[in-house]
Amino acid sequence: MKIATVQFTCVPADISANVQQMASLADEARVQGAELVVFPELALTGYELEAVLAHRDLRVQADDPRLDAVRASGVASVVNCVAPAEGERPAIETLVFGADGELITTYRKQHLFEHEQDVFQAGRRDGRFELGGLRFALATCFDNHFSELVSRGAADGCQVHLASSLYGTGGGVEELATVYPGIAKNFNLYVVMANHVGPAGEWTGCGRTALWAPGGALLAQADAETPMVVTAEVG
Repeated sequence: MKIATVQFTCVPADISANVQQMASLADEARVQGAELVVFPELALTGYELEAVLAHRDLRVQADDPRLDAVRASGVASVVNCVAPAEGERPAIETLVFGADGELITTYRKQHLFEHEQDVFQAGRRDGRFELGGLRFALATCFDNHFSELVSRGAADGCQVHLASSLYGTGGGVEELATVYPGIAKNFNLYVVMANHVGPAGEWTGCGRTALWAPGGALLAQADAETPMVVTAEVG
């Protein structure tokens, strides 16, 4: 299977504008032959925690009509967003849609990073799905720093580890370059990571969205500055 992972600069707290960008990137991925496209963490809103606290309309569910353009792209998609949850606090949720636009599965970020703990509630279950004969594990940014979560995916027969993330310039560059090839090497998994590029809340996304092979070899990587799609054969 050819998988695409993308990076772009989100319009702060503007779901419609971000969906337009995501649909265009998904179309590009499909044209390149990808069957699945992965988007960064909080791709629908940008990493805008103050806005998330202030505006409940930034929460989306899988059937939200604002997502129609992504669901209609003709390629399976991994969309990370703010979602309603039990209680007042929302969750950081991944929605996985098939190429037909139907929901395949959902996953909520389990390991919240620092100030995220004041805004969101953590998920309690792992994310899995199967597509095109491959089994996938889902994780979101800080989740990937916890080897027990990754280990459970490998033990559950997953071959591909998908990570919607946000890493900034500075120390985030080294973290990204260490964590994800490390997962590929230590757990013998394909790893697909989508990052932000440019302004992302209080951060500046460092780009470098990439795919790694089991063992840690780099398959394809974006640059540090440009919204783009990168693809590689997986499996």
